[in-house]
Amino acid sequence: MRDILVTLIVFGSLPLIVKNPVNGVLMWIWISVMNPHTQGWGFATTFPFAFIIAVATLFSVAISRQPKTLPASGITHTLIAFILWMNVTTLFAIFPASAAEQWSKVMKIMLMSLVTMAVVRKREDIQKMIWVLTLSLGYYGVKGGIFTIRSGGTERVWGPNGTFIGDNNAIALALIMTIPLMRYLQQGSDKRWVWHAMNAMMLLSALAALGSYSRGGLLAIAAMLAFMWLKSKSKLIGGLLLLLLVPPALLFMPDRWTARMDTISEYQSDGSAMGRINAWYMAYNMAKDRFFGGGFEPAEASTFFLYAPDPTDVHAAHSIYFQALGEHGFVGLGIYLLLGWLTWRSAAWIVRNSRDIADLAWAGSLAKTIQASLIGFAVGGAFLSLLYFDVPYYLMGAVVAIRALVAARRAEPGGRSAVAPLRPARTAAQAPR
Repeated sequence: MRDILVTLIVFGSLPLIVKNPVNGVLMWIWISVMNPHTQGWGFATTFPFAFIIAVATLFSVAISRQPKTLPASGITHTLIAFILWMNVTTLFAIFPASAAEQWSKVMKIMLMSLVTMAVVRKREDIQKMIWVLTLSLGYYGVKGGIFTIRSGGTERVWGPNGTFIGDNNAIALALIMTIPLMRYLQQGSDKRWVWHAMNAMMLLSALAALGSYSRGGLLAIAAMLAFMWLKSKSKLIGGLLLLLLVPPALLFMPDRWTARMDTISEYQSDGSAMGRINAWYMAYNMAKDRFFGGGFEPAEASTFFLYAPDPTDVHAAHSIYFQALGEHGFVGLGIYLLLGWLTWRSAAWIVRNSRDIADLAWAGSLAKTIQASLIGFAVGGAFLSLLYFDVPYYLMGAVVAIRALVAARRAEPGGRSAVAPLRPARTAAQAPR
């Protein structure tokens, strides 16, 4: 039944995609982020839904009369530079066959990320994209949170098999990145059911992240919550809510969870942590020896024999930073870090330049929300091989679109003055009753 439902939704959306490429982007995000076909048990699990949606979207872009050029932005230029550099490093890959296979996957993600930046331009399109991202990952947050409660936290939460978020650490990070988006959608609504639904989704997603037993996830959620609290207008209320909610959530988890989290400060005696450090040394030594890095998928016994302190302990990079360094060299890491820095700076620019315009309040709020998500990704990603995880790239696309809208609004006559009063974002105390 699930297979049929997903198939009907995808094929039923094709006319809408051809009519408007934005619909194609939204469907692509749903398929690539939520991976709903993995929740079935039949033909849908291997059916090429993503390919069909991508082809329909590209066709729609080709025939659409809407603007098709990429916005002039440091983010888009740097992303293109990163894509070009990855193509160069692939030519010098240590393992050409495995690199070519991974190259194909990554280039599809990058192509659709660029398409997202090209077609998502309006506020309503950005809002739809945030809703799709939130509900796609929120589904696993609700599911995982209920599982954690039912099991008393004794069993780990995992994501859908064969996806970016299939690993317990990856699903934790994805949910942590989504919690700020849930809060943004909640604050922007005056509907009681949305407030209640988002409260439940945030709570269950946080429990699911804890139930993943991810130590990197714990650090990421701490960093994300700290940033959200620092940027909140009601720090006292926010602090009280954290004091009321965080300790009970931690106390709910069993002793085995506490014991695992305690190993964060005892990494020298933890085999998994030392394996990651060994992989980081390998990536660093390989980048020093090879200007172009090792190319995609260099974590093999032979490379560890040449570059790792312990050649018998073969691991994936387990870090977005060392993954970029090992696969694409110091140049690749530099471009990737520049991409993150430009995204952060653009979000900060949006916050500053929308502060005094009432009908741009949503832009500043969403920009701060995306910063909170990216803080979580930057911290949690330090311990995960999620360099090509597509959600951060979609958030970059949102930042590009928001900045263009804010710049256009400020360029209008009287752009620094409010043209229409906008309901301020609600605090928890002002939630609909």
